[in-house]
Amino acid sequence: MIDRMQLGEVPPKPHTAFRSASGALRHEECLTRRGFDGEFSILYHEGPPMTDFRIGPATPGPFDRRAGTPAPPQPLRRRLVLGEKAPEGFTPILMNDDVVVSVFRLPREAETPDGFSNGDGDELFFFFEGEGTLETPFGDLPFRRNDYLLVPRGVVNRFRISSPFEGILFELRGGLHLPREFRNPVGQLRMDAPYTHRDFVRPVFEGPRPGPKRILVKRDDRFVERFPAVSPFDVVGWDGTVWPFAFDILKYQPKTGLVHLPPTIHATFAGRNALVCSFVPRVTDTHPDAIPCPYPHASVDCDEVIYYVRGNFTSRKGVGPKAVSLHPAGVPHGPHPGAYEGSIGTRSTDELAVMMDTFAPLRLTQEALALESPGYHESWIEG
Repeated sequence: MIDRMQLGEVPPKPHTAFRSASGALRHEECLTRRGFDGEFSILYHEGPPMTDFRIGPATPGPFDRRAGTPAPPQPLRRRLVLGEKAPEGFTPILMNDDVVVSVFRLPREAETPDGFSNGDGDELFFFFEGEGTLETPFGDLPFRRNDYLLVPRGVVNRFRISSPFEGILFELRGGLHLPREFRNPVGQLRMDAPYTHRDFVRPVFEGPRPGPKRILVKRDDRFVERFPAVSPFDVVGWDGTVWPFAFDILKYQPKTGLVHLPPTIHATFAGRNALVCSFVPRVTDTHPDAIPCPYPHASVDCDEVIYYVRGNFTSRKGVGPKAVSLHPAGVPHGPHPGAYEGSIGTRSTDELAVMMDTFAPLRLTQEALALESPGYHESWIEG
């Protein structure tokens, strides 16, 4: 989804006989998107990837990231979920047909020799803290604090946890792509895009290796376990445009204008009816009378979710790291009292946050209500 890569051994032409030095036939696996009309990658296995000793229903255990339990209809208001109080594992807090938003905390003890494959959507992680390696058939991919990590739908993966990590996860059920306005006609990232091809960390491929003997697969929020007859990581080479990547949020290049620009200038990734934005430290607006703080606004077509990471959140009070705010369509929102006026004359920001706008209403989960901070909506009342 970034560009085409080729690693390891591949034949001169797809769908042709490709043999090892001993004459054994390798097995091609096509990972396709939107049927056969979209992006794809082709992996070459030493053994047939579709052979399982057995397959059957399973309990998810540490892999559990289902959509959660829908909460009863709630009054329309601004809400704040305290992610720092979330239990270990994955805690779903918001959902609609396009995305499931979860906060996660995974200690080193959560590491498992098993693999996982999400058949419901692409997984976009953001790591508030931690460090590790993602193992996939495409190779090993290191990640760390402040990284986004993209795991495409259906890719078998396994985490190696170097230090416990936590953050926020967006399960994008309609897929993830880069905003189209960042690409030129041949698909290359434009020179005025907020990042370059060089900013994306790619898998390190070293050839076939042992893989998980048990793979948990999630589809339609139900789980099965499969026991492959050969390692899913027995890949000798691959090429294509579908592969996992990591992206350090601090490599995002923010734009500055004469006056405050709308949040779409922070666009980073797009999904079906969803846009992920990155707020990073930047120089503020240059007009002598500019008001750098976000202006009050009513986005009547979308819900807004912000995951606060670190820094001084100038537009909010009483909001700390790991909190998740929900500002739903239909209710105006903006800076807390005093923040709008207090931002005049500032020349830079140091806040770090991840935002998602969705064009379909987000529903709260029961798990989110258990973590909600009371009185957030009323916190805009002065005095």
